[in-house]
Amino acid sequence: MTKGRRRPSPRRLGVVACSLLLLAAAGCSDTLSVDAPRLSGADADACRALVEALPGHVADQPARAVEAGSGYAAAWGDPAIVLRCGVPRPKGFNAYSGCEDTNGVGWYIPESQRTGDVVAITMTTIGRAQNVEVRIPAAYVPPANTMVDIAPALKRTIRETRPCV
Repeated sequence: MTKGRRRPSPRRLGVVACSLLLLAAAGCSDTLSVDAPRLSGADADACRALVEALPGHVADQPARAVEAGSGYAAAWGDPAIVLRCGVPRPKGFNAYSGCEDTNGVGWYIPESQRTGDVVAITMTTIGRAQNVEVRIPAAYVPPANTMVDIAPALKRTIRETRPCV
């Protein structure tokens, strides 16, 4: 009597197929979860307009899908450059804080991140009706390319209230 190969049961095939589909879906998911502030009224309108106006590439990195709840956010690249609109005033910012103007948009970068070393940076717009925060991984420092790439959308959609001095 010749021993043949046993056929796998249909149930086992189903389990294997489902497992492969789940693994494939998890591997293909490029959606980034971002904790963005919930906004309403004029803040929501301005941030929605900003997110819709943002470019498809920032610092030569392609846009990524973002899950931001009911907030407004965008991301590019991996590791991700992350933009959140409608954030509170940044910690440490005061009347004596420095401000960097790039292409007509004022940015606050905490002094602790201006080390001269390649470190991740969190910069926030200054002098705009809604604060916009951009987190830049160390891989994309210095931040000039990011600043230049998003400046046109910021200037078109987020009203300037006071220029960066």
